[in-house]
Amino acid sequence: MTTAARTYNQTHAARKYAKGRRRVSVYIAWSYPGEANRDPRQLDNRFSTMTEVRRVLWPEYEKPQWADPLRFQQGIAGWLELFFWAWVRFQAVVEEVTGYPVPMFQRVDQAGFSLPLDERVVADADTLLVFGLDHVVTEQVAGAAEIEVVRDFLKREGTCLLLGPHHDVGASPDLKEREMEYAHHGDALVPRQQRFGEYTRSLVKGLGIPVENRFGLRPALAKGTTNRSAPLTVLRDLDKRGWLAGVHNFNFHMHLPHYAVTTDDTRSIHVLARQPIDLSRPHPFTNAGNTEFNALVWIPPGDGRAGDVLVADSTIFSTLFGADESLERFWKNLATSK
Repeated sequence: MTTAARTYNQTHAARKYAKGRRRVSVYIAWSYPGEANRDPRQLDNRFSTMTEVRRVLWPEYEKPQWADPLRFQQGIAGWLELFFWAWVRFQAVVEEVTGYPVPMFQRVDQAGFSLPLDERVVADADTLLVFGLDHVVTEQVAGAAEIEVVRDFLKREGTCLLLGPHHDVGASPDLKEREMEYAHHGDALVPRQQRFGEYTRSLVKGLGIPVENRFGLRPALAKGTTNRSAPLTVLRDLDKRGWLAGVHNFNFHMHLPHYAVTTDDTRSIHVLARQPIDLSRPHPFTNAGNTEFNALVWIPPGDGRAGDVLVADSTIFSTLFGADESLERFWKNLATSK
């Protein structure tokens, strides 16, 4: 069976509202050129080149589809394109259950077209995912108008905003601490300092959401496996929307953020899932006595918001790091929540 022809350089066609069906959109808060044009000679705060990926993960990407420079980009842009490959399954699953395609907007795309998070992005969305995959050094910051657009979006009944600031590895100026973090996650493709999510951080601050992305923590493995995360600790009594119904684990990724809750008001924010950490590898966070990190946080409607806000990592929408029935159940729950 052949797949449909792919298109590029198209403008978004708005999806019409239909009661009971969610329109899901994704906004990637990076500057694609800003990321792709980072100097590969720089050790920190950049994505890997495709050549580096091939070397570290050899021979996984040695097929011509990935290794042939006439077919696939071999610089940093190649790694960025792998993200798009790995989001296809999420897009397909959501389209299957909602009947709507899932557009992937970029703050600045490959061709240099700039798209702030404005009414064009949110007008035909009921669920909006904002992926914080921008390196802090690229200085992507949500402007006042963008924050206001998102605030207005959340005034609509039934809306859901998922914010996904990625990890913050090596924030400490202490080089020994950075080395401990590096040894903890064990990913040779992640430098000693890799700080993500300035855009989502600024959006979180502007919306008054008391959550911060911290560290890059390695999940514990399920018994008898080498690439499957240990089951989540799910607080099912707090999951009023059923987002985690039938969900037992997310996918395994070697460095995931802890979403620290920065308020004592337990009525305004709820941690819905925590991920057990690999305690065999020291880390400042576990040395302080922590054994799990916050993986999914929910801010219910309130304070002028009619919509829900979730905080979860963008990694769990990608198949780069595996996907199983449990993860797909989470995608479906998010796309069909009432």
